[in-house]
Amino acid sequence: MSEHKEEKSTSILAITSNLALAAFFSGIVIGAVYFVTAPVAKVKAEELRLASMKELAKDADGFDDIDSKPGWVAATAKGSIIAYIVPAESKGYGGAIKLLVAVSKDGTVLDYTILSHNETPGLGDNADKEPFKSQFRGKKPEDVEIVKDPSDTKHIQAMTGATISSRAVAKAIKQAAEEVKFFRGDIK
Repeated sequence: MSEHKEEKSTSILAITSNLALAAFFSGIVIGAVYFVTAPVAKVKAEELRLASMKELAKDADGFDDIDSKPGWVAATAKGSIIAYIVPAESKGYGGAIKLLVAVSKDGTVLDYTILSHNETPGLGDNADKEPFKSQFRGKKPEDVEIVKDPSDTKHIQAMTGATISSRAVAKAIKQAAEEVKFFRGDIK
């Protein structure tokens, strides 16, 4: 009987040491892969960030972080600020909707892109598509209001079946435009 206990304890010790060695070597492999890929991922993330900013402010030839406003970027052309790219967020039907909004110096919405959302496919996820998206271009913050009247071209027409998502996107964009106007000193 003691042989059986000794055999059992030896096999548990062998299994434990094998698992410990497997975990140790797995950790080394994961660490090595991270060490090699982290710099590449960082460069790729910066390239994607720059590409999305260039898409938002097409005339820009440079992008400068604004130290006093974390996440904000000043889009410049020939050394002069032509727009601000501002992160924005609002609660939609499926949770948080995160955006980047390009706003001119006078607070006019230039464009936006949705970074993440959990909106309903085929309804709320259309917020980043035409024709809904184009309605915001050229709007002042006071005109960024969701309506359901097709004859009202001054404001933004809600997406059919996605009023909550429409309002959430509009709210985030309006806040971003107002923040730029406040930052520039246009409103107190």
